Amino acid sequence: MPDAEVQRDALFDAAREAARKAHAPYSHLFVGAAIRSVSGHIYAGCNVENASYPLGNCAESSAIAAGVQAEGVGFRIAEVAVHAERPDGVPVAASPCGGCRQRLHEFARDGAVPVHFRWHDGVPHTLALGELLPWAFMFSR
Repeated sequence: MPDAEVQRDALFDAAREAARKAHAPYSHLFVGAAIRSVSGHIYAGCNVENASYPLGNCAESSAIAAGVQAEGVGFRIAEVAVHAERPDGVPVAASPCGGCRQRLHEFARDGAVPVHFRWHDGVPHTLALGELLPWAFMFSR
């Protein structure tokens, strides 16, 4: 197995493990995300729901927070994997939501960053972040 596939599979494993720790009493959709930073570390996060939906956290946001906490202002994303499943462990198709695509973009700063997820066919798909979020918003300075 090529090194890129090994790294992708490690990210999926971390995302799957995180999904199993999610707090999803409302949607019953358990989502995990794993981010490999430019420094090579893997940070995982899960969704944490709240009865007031906007106050919950997406898995990608939780993983970003873990990376920022560990690496500080220099944290940058090199690669992302997302895994979602039902309570019975059956995988569900999921890519990052629109808000998380923007959050990922702000820490990637490169539209070429690979984002891995499984779609309805169950096969791992990889798209560049720029394909998921063309024309991403950026403050000009």
